[in-house]
Amino acid sequence: MKWSWKFVRIAGIDIYIHVTFFLLIYLVGISYWNQEGNLNAVISGVGFILALFACVVLHEFGHSLTARRYGIQTKSITLLPIGGMAALEKMPDDPRQEINVALAGPAVNFVIALLLYLYLNVQHIEISPEGLSVTDGSFLYRLMLVNIFIGVFNLLPAFPMDGGRVLRAALALRMDHASATRVAASVGQFLAVGMGFLGLMYNPFLVFIAVFIWFGASMENNAEQLKSVLGQADVRHAMLREFHSLSPEDTLAKAVELTLAGSQKDFPVGYHNQLEKVLHHGDLIQGLQLQGEHARIRDLPLQTILTADINEPLEKLLERMQGNPAQMICVVDQGEVVGLLNLENLLELIRIQSAVDAHNLAKKI
Repeated sequence: MKWSWKFVRIAGIDIYIHVTFFLLIYLVGISYWNQEGNLNAVISGVGFILALFACVVLHEFGHSLTARRYGIQTKSITLLPIGGMAALEKMPDDPRQEINVALAGPAVNFVIALLLYLYLNVQHIEISPEGLSVTDGSFLYRLMLVNIFIGVFNLLPAFPMDGGRVLRAALALRMDHASATRVAASVGQFLAVGMGFLGLMYNPFLVFIAVFIWFGASMENNAEQLKSVLGQADVRHAMLREFHSLSPEDTLAKAVELTLAGSQKDFPVGYHNQLEKVLHHGDLIQGLQLQGEHARIRDLPLQTILTADINEPLEKLLERMQGNPAQMICVVDQGEVVGLLNLENLLELIRIQSAVDAHNLAKKI
């Protein structure tokens, strides 16, 4: 994540701190100074926040280490003002495993709260809830209560929070994963709206959490629908069968003519079944400006075009397309060029399939 700095590496997982986290520490310190007016209060307040976020890190390690049991690694853990975020490679495909991974985080907080409760009892420390406030009360007692709150709050069925993931996994036991994600995301966004209204009336911090849930649910739902579509289709389902190609000897004038005559903007370059380069629209425009319409295609800085078999799964192909500047695929069937594929084709297939899936889901409901 941008604007994050690596803090430490534990159990093979890098811990990052986002720059906004330091802003939170500053605001907490200022708040304690304004209320108490002494350095000890500031140190105590900031220390409590740091202890709280140490528990947040342990919460994320609960997710990460449980996922590791199922062969899923964690790229990093990032601390944000609203909590922590573990960047898992993916969530388990098995709904039961996903439930275990999702529940592991809150379970860590409940265990911490239980250990603190036992310690306080052993030490005979009794403090009534009425004696607690932001700047007053037992450090460990407040930390125990906050861990209970974190555990319970994360179990709310607001996808993509832990409770929302449990909801999605439970639904996935009865329906396909994409439909389960769509339903869980809708529930999460509904709860986010309610949380936002509560935040406007009582606590503005809830508004930030609501925004995070809303967009998080939307992003994860879109990613899942993409995965679902790509997992069901091969290259043949998304390729463009009717297309024009250019030879290296053609002039830019011919490329302009083909561009104006149809909707194709990028052109493969080569000879029949040996299409090895691609002319992007942006390169065509730049070539016209620098060399004129009579320049040859071969004189432009062409990019290499990728090839794919017509039966290759789209999900696997998309992984190959990432980071490739050409962003165009030459589709072959038994060595013969039969079509083209680019990101525009993929997005169109996704939009169509998503509309069909939404209609089918509505019929089931």
